[in-house]
Amino acid sequence: MTTAGLRNLASRRWMLQAKPEDTLDLCKILNDGIADIVKKYPKRFTGLATVPMQAPELAVQELIRCRKELGFRGVQIGSHVNDWNLDAPELQPVFAAAEEHDCSIFVHPWDMEQGGRMSKYWLPWLVGMPAETTTAICAMLFGGVLERFPKLKVCFAHGGGAFPYTVGRIEHGFNVRPDLCATENNVNPRKYLGKFYTDTLVHDARALELLVDVMGKERVLLGSDYPFPLGEHHPGKLVESMDGFDASLKDNLLAGNALEFLGLERSKFQ
Repeated sequence: MTTAGLRNLASRRWMLQAKPEDTLDLCKILNDGIADIVKKYPKRFTGLATVPMQAPELAVQELIRCRKELGFRGVQIGSHVNDWNLDAPELQPVFAAAEEHDCSIFVHPWDMEQGGRMSKYWLPWLVGMPAETTTAICAMLFGGVLERFPKLKVCFAHGGGAFPYTVGRIEHGFNVRPDLCATENNVNPRKYLGKFYTDTLVHDARALELLVDVMGKERVLLGSDYPFPLGEHHPGKLVESMDGFDASLKDNLLAGNALEFLGLERSKFQ
């Protein structure tokens, strides 16, 4: 991991362990800094906010400030918040506020198990991150988050982790063990395909083909994972290399779907 990446991870850990009012102060500093960059380069950047998720009432406060005063189009959150999965009742006010204020949510995995059997071969990043993302998706679907907030726009990083490739197993589990899987929401998880987004960051042409087929041509948007080493070194190169994708689909993946997800006009960046 890069030095910047280590600092970023350390910052996230500090934010979840610090006092809520201190994390709110840090979020404001970070968000105001992002706003300054966007203001300076409005045709190159748009902002996603950082909010103190372990204090939902403060997260709502900062989300609304960033949306109304700074003009941000969304927030970025982790795949869980301390011991809360994303279906936690405590987090529902944040999702309600995001839906009400048309604020998109980008979910990125983090805080993977790094000890024991996961301590070698960079497994937390190679295996743990896809599992974290899949856990976040399942928590939101089984927990009924998208059922309660149908207008909520959510995008999951890294091609949705393992979810697009294990959705059959997940659906089967829902059908054969509803006593375990359908305790909060009785809607088949497959029915939510097309109602949330993933990015394109899968590093494999066949995986990208399947991802687009499963999620839908309008629900996959360009991901880079910059500045981390597992990011695509030339963002968009894989999409552009896909011989089976026509010009319209490539445009959706490279730009159109992200613009729709964030509620932005293409002309703003031309």
